[in-house]
Amino acid sequence: MSRIPQIEAQTISAVGYVRVSTEEQAAEGVSLAAQRAKIEAYCLLHGLALGQTFADEGISGKRADNRPGLQEAIATVCGKRGGVLVVYSLSRLARSTRDAIDIAERIDHCGANLVSITEKIDTTTGMGRFFFTTIAALAQLERDQISERTSLALAYKQRQGQRVSHRIPYGFDLAGDQVHLVDNAIEQETMVFIAGLRKRGWSTRRIIRELDRQEIAPKGDGRWHPSVIMQLAQRAREVAT
Repeated sequence: MSRIPQIEAQTISAVGYVRVSTEEQAAEGVSLAAQRAKIEAYCLLHGLALGQTFADEGISGKRADNRPGLQEAIATVCGKRGGVLVVYSLSRLARSTRDAIDIAERIDHCGANLVSITEKIDTTTGMGRFFFTTIAALAQLERDQISERTSLALAYKQRQGQRVSHRIPYGFDLAGDQVHLVDNAIEQETMVFIAGLRKRGWSTRRIIRELDRQEIAPKGDGRWHPSVIMQLAQRAREVAT
């Protein structure tokens, strides 16, 4: 009697991660033991082979790089082909949706998946990936909008003659109000001098040697660099036009 070969179902490996701070444990009742129990129950129900569960106890979720348990969990799940990192909720993974998405993208890039029990996020499924991709797209849109607002604010401050960083640009000094910039006549003459040499075809390194020979120093205690020479020459040309 012939036997029909049986195809053994592939078991998906899972890694758990739990975190709690003393204040959260008292206020929210999400103790490490409670989170472990939820993760174990989820894996049992969904046929996931739960291996090690890593923990960060009494550590804030504000940063990911200072949580050794999280780093070990990510490294472990990334070492398992098609593995799954299971957490009780995104709040245990990170303090904000944006941070959680950044962590999830790291996991995705190494070919692993993420499950958050509370939010019912499961990137092993098509719907779960779609839901998470939508959240990630909204987070990216928020980052882009913040960047645009920052650029507009900096451009406005520049038009108003205000400083835009802690470094004062060459050619200017900080006014007495510690906000606006005023012309530094000597440095601006140097900028015109540099632009003139560049127009005559001098290389940046030749210009640096000439500035050093004339003992014309850059702002601060640094040295002249070719990139700085190029920037100052461009700025002088823009002012002239």
